[in-house]
Amino acid sequence: MDFEGTQNFLTLKGLFQKYATQYGFDWLLIAALAYQESGMNNKKRNKSGAVGIMQVLPSTAKDNNIRISKVHLLENNIHAGVKYLDFLRKRYFSDPLIHPRNQVRFALAAYNAGPAKINRTRARAKEMGLDPNRWFRNVELAALRVIGRETVRYVSNINKYYLAYSLSET
Repeated sequence: MDFEGTQNFLTLKGLFQKYATQYGFDWLLIAALAYQESGMNNKKRNKSGAVGIMQVLPSTAKDNNIRISKVHLLENNIHAGVKYLDFLRKRYFSDPLIHPRNQVRFALAAYNAGPAKINRTRARAKEMGLDPNRWFRNVELAALRVIGRETVRYVSNINKYYLAYSLSET
């Protein structure tokens, strides 16, 4: 991580903690997601219209399940991103057969690729004789075939950043 990313991480820690706690996530995971999405740059915009540190689409933030306005503002952007991640986890991956850690991993994958694609990869994993309730070394292998490398790299990167942040906090 570069110096600017480190400075942003320290500045944003309180907001990550606030919304991670509110929605039942580890704040370091939310920081890792923000780093993957934007390099912790709230001014980032992408060609599909996603904005801010969490790269949230304004239409997603306005959706009845999220309902957060002014998503271009830093705190609102973080709130919307974490609330959306929570929505994905609860709506699509809350099956008690899925370990909570994997519920989060599936939600992260869906944050990137959409929940319908992730559910298709879970079905494909089952067809391949893999565990449809585990991401690493199971559904991620099906995702390579169904979606391609982007989502697999995305979840892997977040996991890598999360581990690095966790080690730096000890």
